[in-house]
Amino acid sequence: MNHFVLYRIFAPLMLLATACIGSSAEAATTGALGTILSSPFSTTLLTNVAPPTPAAPPPTQAALAIVGQLLFNDVALSASGKQSCATCHVPSNAFTASNNAPVPLGGSGLTLQGFRNSPTAMYANYIPNFNLNAPIPAGAPASVSGFHPAGGLMRDGRQPNLASQAEQPFITSFEMGNTGSGQVVTRLKSRPYLSQFTALFGTAILNNSDLALAAMGQAIAAFETVNTQFHPFSSKYDAYVNKQTTLTAQELAGLQAFTDATRGHCSSCHSMTGGQANTPAMFTDFSYHVEAVPRNWKISFNNDNQGVPSYVPENGIGLGAPNHSYYDMGLCGPLRTDLAKYTTLCGSFKVPTLRNVGLKETYEHNGVFTNLSDVVSFYATRNSNPSHWYVKANGSPDILYNDLPVIFAKNVEPTDHPGGPLAPKLTTTDIQNIVSFLCTLTDGFDPKNPSAYNMSGQCKGF
Repeated sequence: MNHFVLYRIFAPLMLLATACIGSSAEAATTGALGTILSSPFSTTLLTNVAPPTPAAPPPTQAALAIVGQLLFNDVALSASGKQSCATCHVPSNAFTASNNAPVPLGGSGLTLQGFRNSPTAMYANYIPNFNLNAPIPAGAPASVSGFHPAGGLMRDGRQPNLASQAEQPFITSFEMGNTGSGQVVTRLKSRPYLSQFTALFGTAILNNSDLALAAMGQAIAAFETVNTQFHPFSSKYDAYVNKQTTLTAQELAGLQAFTDATRGHCSSCHSMTGGQANTPAMFTDFSYHVEAVPRNWKISFNNDNQGVPSYVPENGIGLGAPNHSYYDMGLCGPLRTDLAKYTTLCGSFKVPTLRNVGLKETYEHNGVFTNLSDVVSFYATRNSNPSHWYVKANGSPDILYNDLPVIFAKNVEPTDHPGGPLAPKLTTTDIQNIVSFLCTLTDGFDPKNPSAYNMSGQCKGF
């Protein structure tokens, strides 16, 4: 008997019970309506209607992190079967690359050069969302572009959060090389931890590959957020701030030069004030600047005579001198496209954290430098000694700012450098001292056992 038939039988009785002359509401309830509701039949009718299924509670960050760690380290999710997140973000190397290559290799055969040097994945969970007009921190140089962009994941801030950033390498042709989310999920279905994944997100999510890939990103983001490996704040500098150790005379001299507005002035962008939620210093204000680092000829498609691969846009055609087919111009392309019309941003890249910078093996967005001494020296003498830095592939002198079209040279911020447009203000000793200080930003310092500090080779000479 369906509900409509039952309603036709019992509705008149309900009306009769509630309409009895001289009866109270209480009497009506204990009369005909009360008899109906208390009968064995009516009880069966009500209990046979299934209550709504309560929504499953969302997975905890800790549970997500367990699966995220498996995803982060799984090479089988790549087209080559040899590449994972951990390939370019090596845990033992402060989650940076460890192969001295300027940019990583990817694709199905691990033969495609990427566009940019792998940044550290450490402390990435503290990066704020991208803001094209962020407030300018006290003491920071104002952008000449008229904007003050800050934040966002990737070197050009094109991903808004860790989860969306974590998705991208899986489906990028020159990284893990999958053709789309469908191929990623096909690989995921064969993995031994699939049941752990579906326990968190449900089996139905596998029917929508885009949602499944987004869930993978959430899990990896949780791993990078929950696991203290990514943000231990355990450097010698942290111990110094917490009065658990002292710095050497050279390290203290480097700290002074680093913060001195008349010399290094490094802290104007590599901020030493606390980050979000009262965290220790991030050594970045997450802002963007046009530093005009030299063109790196070790990236094959930077050499016009070697041709430009199909996955690399020939975005230099029509821009004039120096007439290269391709340029990496940061905020205005090629990987980010939504800001291309703002040409005053061309050449802008995000200021990276300097935490664990001593463990990196190549530096700047294009990996053009291989040691910290060269990095600091470049910022001190970029304008006063340009012929030392700006050279052609054959080693002969090149034009100033040779990795930017000349029409965008005006975007370079001359006053944002310690050397300024004229003579350098850092001596050779200052540069060595700053490098010594930067080495104290390496995590893993134990005040009770300082001799066990895991410093890179370039940091052991001080």
